[in-house]
Amino acid sequence: MLTREDAMKAVEDAADPAALFARHRYRELAAVLHPDRNPGDARVHRAAALLNRFHDEWKRGRRQTVTTATSAYTLVEPHAVGSVATTYRTTGPHLVKLVRDPALNPLIHAEWEALRTLDGFTERHRWLRPYYPRLLDTSGPVARGDRAFSVLDPLVDGFLTLADIGKAFPGGLDGRDYAWMHRRLLRAVAGAHRAGVVHGHLTADNVLVHPGQHGIVVAGWSFAVEDGVLPLAADKSVHYPPEVHKGQPMTAATDVHMLHNMMLELLAPGETRQREFAKWCLQEIPAQRPEAADLLDEYDELLADLYGPRTFRPFIIPETGA
Repeated sequence: MLTREDAMKAVEDAADPAALFARHRYRELAAVLHPDRNPGDARVHRAAALLNRFHDEWKRGRRQTVTTATSAYTLVEPHAVGSVATTYRTTGPHLVKLVRDPALNPLIHAEWEALRTLDGFTERHRWLRPYYPRLLDTSGPVARGDRAFSVLDPLVDGFLTLADIGKAFPGGLDGRDYAWMHRRLLRAVAGAHRAGVVHGHLTADNVLVHPGQHGIVVAGWSFAVEDGVLPLAADKSVHYPPEVHKGQPMTAATDVHMLHNMMLELLAPGETRQREFAKWCLQEIPAQRPEAADLLDEYDELLADLYGPRTFRPFIIPETGA
């Protein structure tokens, strides 16, 4: 979550619109710097005016249209920047995820395969459908040197990444709040494993959270593989389990390790029992880690012991930088 000072410095220090919007979303910056939220603050008003000028320049200079066999999509502005691709808002009701380097096209192809597998799986298990992005269209085969892309359902309104939420709680998340998120993450990961898909890149940036609806979507399937297959690539910024560093295949146990390492990173230090549960899932030998499906009941038992009967707990993200 951006503070007002962070937003002002981002705009003031930007070398050009491309540098600014490759790292930040316009709507996020505009919301923080809106004059109605900052009455009488001349510096904020100057930054807001500069932001709007940058945005106009960006739209004029960067708007492009990509085409598939059946449709055309006009890109408007970056929505999210990942390790493989940039996801853009469009003039229509879609998001387009465009790989930044044609050499990484195979990773976008891997995402197509994973999302198609999950789509078929959730046709038979409809209750799992909300946990995964919906692939609507693809670039299909592209010429040498061209960039492949995916067209996705627009998971935009009300969603934040789990990384954004972590920043809003610098002291760590209350275990009661992380509980509903982790229960849903376990379901999503267990469902993918039942479909034969290993995500392979479970990080807070790849988890979308809808705080008001208690919704969870696992995104970022570009590193996905079938269970027991070597990874297509690795991201140096990600904390992988031991088997990946040893050059061994990724399995469902790889996801279990990454999911619970993320849990340790986000929970408040005082959440002792949940942190012990997470550490139990981080055994070095993959075969010794529990399966995600088996963890569902065990985690529910832990939560019942900690908090008693389940009740709805509103999740409020604190305002920052106002």
